[in-house]
Amino acid sequence: RPASGPPGRARRGPAGVNRVTTFRVGRLRCHALEAGRQRLDGGAMFGVVPRPLWSRRAPPDDRNRIPLALRCLLIEHPEGPVLVDTGLGNKESEKFRDIYGVENAGRDGPTALEDALGEIGVAPSDVRLVLNTHLHFDHAGGNTVARDGEVALAFPNARYLVQRGELAFARTANERTRASYLPPNYEPVDAAGRWELLDGDVEILPGVAVRCTPGHVPYHQSVVLRSDGDVAVFLGDVIPTAAHLPLPWIMGYDLEPLRTLESKRALLDEAVAGRWLLLFEHDPQVVGGRAVAGDRQVDLTDALTAPDTA
Repeated sequence: RPASGPPGRARRGPAGVNRVTTFRVGRLRCHALEAGRQRLDGGAMFGVVPRPLWSRRAPPDDRNRIPLALRCLLIEHPEGPVLVDTGLGNKESEKFRDIYGVENAGRDGPTALEDALGEIGVAPSDVRLVLNTHLHFDHAGGNTVARDGEVALAFPNARYLVQRGELAFARTANERTRASYLPPNYEPVDAAGRWELLDGDVEILPGVAVRCTPGHVPYHQSVVLRSDGDVAVFLGDVIPTAAHLPLPWIMGYDLEPLRTLESKRALLDEAVAGRWLLLFEHDPQVVGGRAVAGDRQVDLTDALTAPDTA
């Protein structure tokens, strides 16, 4: 079990759907929120790793796509709820949703993210900070919501935080990157004056910090929680699933894979030394686990298993 407390516990919502895993990092009570699923090309997700290797860990469908979680993190902080990433949102077309295998419709709210928040008694208006690891559509799509033909802030009372360079990079997207950066996910935040732009590693609130982990995109950041000697890190896309723990297992989507390699190496060295809790945004089965040294790579112990959202 995590060093600071009991194993994570799944919570079940009023409709019987379970979208929440609750755990502690020191004094911080945290909730991994299942905000739906998507499917992306398995070859793209594992880059130069041969299909016979990656397909053992992530069997593809008949379109060569593998299932991926859209997992967010809610931190109960004394200064108010902090939400890390916002899933994919509800603004995309049926064609888009088919291509990417999106399954994130809500039962009680616009998407599964709002349903998961409801399971722990948090309304979108309660959220005080939204931290985006980066601005790709599957991490920032839920920043805004389509409602009555308009696009509005999904979290109307929140400040939204991202690296300054990431917002600039999104706005200057080119032919290689523009399919992942969709302006309705971040420009309404700017129009509302709600962006708080960060420069490098910084502590946001006591116990909540961001760490730059470039490679997937140049200004990617992970979120680090520290409390009573315990440490957890929400990895974003630097290590999207537990299958990506081996250093050379890097996504083909990464713009700078050699920088990803060094970001992973530095982060995992610290994680093993401190037995950090690693939290995965895209692994459909594993929410996270404690980093330990294995024979040839970093392994996990005390794993938190994702709930069945079917």
